[in-house]
Amino acid sequence: MPLSLFTSDGSDATASFTSKIDSTYDSYLFIFNSIHPETDAQRFSFNVSTDTGSNYNIAKTTTQFTSYHTEAGGSELAYATADDLGQGTGVQYLTAGVGNGSDECCSGYFRLFNPASTTFSKQFMSRVNHYHKDNIADSIFAAGYISTTSAVDAIQFSFASGEIQAGTIGMFGVQ
Repeated sequence: MPLSLFTSDGSDATASFTSKIDSTYDSYLFIFNSIHPETDAQRFSFNVSTDTGSNYNIAKTTTQFTSYHTEAGGSELAYATADDLGQGTGVQYLTAGVGNGSDECCSGYFRLFNPASTTFSKQFMSRVNHYHKDNIADSIFAAGYISTTSAVDAIQFSFASGEIQAGTIGMFGVQ
């Protein structure tokens, strides 16, 4: 059973987890199931907070790469230079442009390590598969660290624009 479960009712601009992220567990795993955007070609992202969600603006250093295969047969494995953050406080994208067709969505996971530490930065990694707006099966790998020695106590997921129209996100504690 998840510690917390977000289920979209079709009118959610964000999925925020502002409680139960503490020292109880060594890490927290967020599992995304069939997250569907309202607006076509939107990128799914995250940001974190150290003040229970009042501000989502903590610096991150990240890296990202993608592998994809088109319905027409093309494929690629590529480092996504433009999607890296170097001490950036904005959102970190976890996908490329997710389509909003009835058969398009994203699913995957995000793991946050040692968020309650007041000594070290917080590591994270993510893998999200999605049906890209251009009929592409896309798998994005993102990782990095959150550059704060304050405890991270909230996380927020969202699309770049529009609402989360469907899907669930479960938060699990991992020892």
